[in-house]
Order: sequence, then structure tokens, then C-alpha cells
Amino acid sequence: MLTPQENERLTRVGRGTPMGETLRRYWLPAALLSELPERDGAPVRVRMLGEDLVAFRDSDGHVGLVDAYCPHRRAPLFFGRNEEGGLRCVYHGWKFDRSGACVDMPSEPPDSLFKTKVTVTAYATYEAGGLLWAYLGSPDRRPPVPDSELLRAPATHRHVSKTFEDANWLQALEGGFDSAHVLILHNQKIGDRSFLGDYEGTIPRIDVELTEYGFLYTGIRARGERQHVRVYHYVMPATQIRGQNHAFDPEILTINGHLWVPIDDEHTATYNFMYSDNPAIPLTQRFIDESETEIGRGPDQLDPQRPFHLKAQMSNDFYIDRELQKRTMTGIPGINTQDIALQTAMGPVVDRSREHLGTTDRAVIVLRRLLLEATDAVAAGNTPRGTDPSTYRAVRAGNHIIEPGQDWHDALKAELVARF
Repeated sequence: MLTPQENERLTRVGRGTPMGETLRRYWLPAALLSELPERDGAPVRVRMLGEDLVAFRDSDGHVGLVDAYCPHRRAPLFFGRNEEGGLRCVYHGWKFDRSGACVDMPSEPPDSLFKTKVTVTAYATYEAGGLLWAYLGSPDRRPPVPDSELLRAPATHRHVSKTFEDANWLQALEGGFDSAHVLILHNQKIGDRSFLGDYEGTIPRIDVELTEYGFLYTGIRARGERQHVRVYHYVMPATQIRGQNHAFDPEILTINGHLWVPIDDEHTATYNFMYSDNPAIPLTQRFIDESETEIGRGPDQLDPQRPFHLKAQMSNDFYIDRELQKRTMTGIPGINTQDIALQTAMGPVVDRSREHLGTTDRAVIVLRRLLLEATDAVAAGNTPRGTDPSTYRAVRAGNHIIEPGQDWHDALKAELVARF
């Protein structure tokens, strides 16, 4: 368990808080590139780390990310005109380029130098892997841009999506590294574990190995006389990478994962990704659609009134079906929905001082320790773990069956190296 003070340290993400300042030392996703498809297109609202921002693609095709409010009278720039290399506030016409400089101030005399003295807060951006990445920290501390295998996979081989969750980011992040819950929460047929496929077996033995970027985490289960080894990576501060077989097509393996980005203390943006395990096999749209629907975040499962939210939410008890629950563990359709339901219903920010952790919680315990270590490093003026992309650019996850007695490090050595 954590002390109340440690829990506050890890869950509060606003500017000036220990975790808020730590997260601002990393590049984090701010939006999907699909939200910014055209030059001089509509601005997009972005809220992350408790800050209200707007993103816009300018006339040159570059993306700016700026404060959501004009520095003149705090009018919302979301309603601004994106035109001729800048975003113009429609209230009094002040216009700002993607660097935050004021390039036009029609409400002032033509010979006024006032516009040279006014800026709007602007943050560095980077486009890769279907994501708009942003750095919200001090410019003199900015690390190299991210460079994971996802970002190098061609667009034909990858898919990214986004979902919002009404819970603190740490609840979602920890859920991703809780391997033991799969056999319980996601059981779709009480008394029959065959639905689990590659998950089938005993409660896993959890191994955690610290790395320069975070940790490598394995869940090892007996599967008959052989071993099922699932290898995950935690790339600090908020990325999980894992191998994934698909129930509707078990012959296909993708590399999957999530990036959990705090919107604020009580809401999270989850960026979901997958890319083909094999450079010779692109992802088809049918495969993408079936994958998203299977997990519970297909187009028909999203709320058209609340973009990137599921229709299933607290107000409708996540569509729990008590008759269905007589045959399944939760009675809630959709694996992703089941996770979000439990994480959201814990409350906006969990009090971890009231927990009682067990042996299968080892990865969660190590994750918390690394995050606390990172906040200490930042407070001391040092560089936190995981900011150097060279430490994780070659890693890949795995989901494999190996022979009894084999050491998975040796058996999977070639399988766990990036191919893109």
C-alpha cells in the first residue's frame, strides 16, 4: 500500500505538483493526428495535465499547441479562425502563430509595437505513429523525441485510437499491469476457462526486471506440459507494450498497448495502439474493426454525444446485465468496458492506503516505486528514467509458448527485438 502522502504525490498532475512536474519532463500524446487532417482546418480542444489547450494545423502543415484562451481578454481560441499561418481570435482579431508569437493585432494602431510584447503559451509538438506528441515542460529540459517501434511501423501496419475514462490516470495505468485479473474479471463463461486461449492456465508467476526505460514484466503460466510466457514492457511514464493474439483470428499476433495520459486529476485519455507483428502482413480495415469491437470500443460502442467516451458509463452502470452475470463474471459486455467499469467505479482517485496487495501485485508495486523515484529525481533537478529513446527503441513484447525447462530469455531472444 501507499501512504496518503505518496498517493497524493502520484495522482495529482497539475503544474507545480510532484507528478505534474515529472510528467512534464516527457513527450506525451496530446491528440490523434486524424483529429487534425487538413491545413487551416478546425482547431481541436486538448486538455492534458490539467491545462486547457487548442491544437491547430497551420498553412504550412505544422501543428501548433497553444493555451486555449487568448491573452487579451481570455476569449476561447477554439472558436478562432485558422488562417494564413496562424490562429486568429474572433473576439478582437489578435492572431498567433504556432510558436505563440502575436503576428497581427488589428485592434491596435498600425504603428503600435504592442504585438511584439504579447505571446500565447505554446508547446513543442512532434508527429509520429498517428499521434500528436507534446512536450509541456521547460524547453531547456526537453528530451529527444520518442522513438518506439510503433512510431516506425508504416501506417498500413498500425492502428491507434483514443478513449476517455472518468478516473485518475494511475488507476488506468495500474490496471494495464495487473495480469492476474484476466482470469477473473474477463471470464466469459463461469467454470470454463477455455475462452481465455493464450491466457489459459494457472495464476501467473510474475517476474519484473528493471531496465533503463522502466521495466520488463513477464507473466508465466503452465500450459499443459509447456509454458505460456507473456512479455510486457513498461516504458515510463505511461506506456504499456504487450503481444496480443485475437480470439476471432488466433493465428494473428499484433503488438498492442496503451499510453495513459492524464487529462486532469480525475480523467484520463487512453491512447490504444496495435501494429502487425509481421512486416510482411499489413492490418486490414476489417481486422481493425473486429479487434476494436471485440475489445469494446468499436464505433457503435462509442457515445456520439461525448467524443471518445464509451456509451457504457457510470450513469448506466456500464450496461451490467444481471442475467448475463449468471454465466459470466461481470455481466458487462466488452473486455475494455469491464476494465473501465471497475477502474471508474473505484472513485475518481483511489485511496491506496486502504489496499492489501498480494503476490501477483508485484508489477504494480514496482511501477509505483519507479514513479516515486522519478518524482524524487525531478525534484532534485535530475533526469528521470525513460526519457532517452535509445533505451527502448529496439524492444518488443511477446506472447509465446515455450518448452518446459526453457529459460524464456534464451528461447525468446530473437522474438523480442523490434522488426520495424
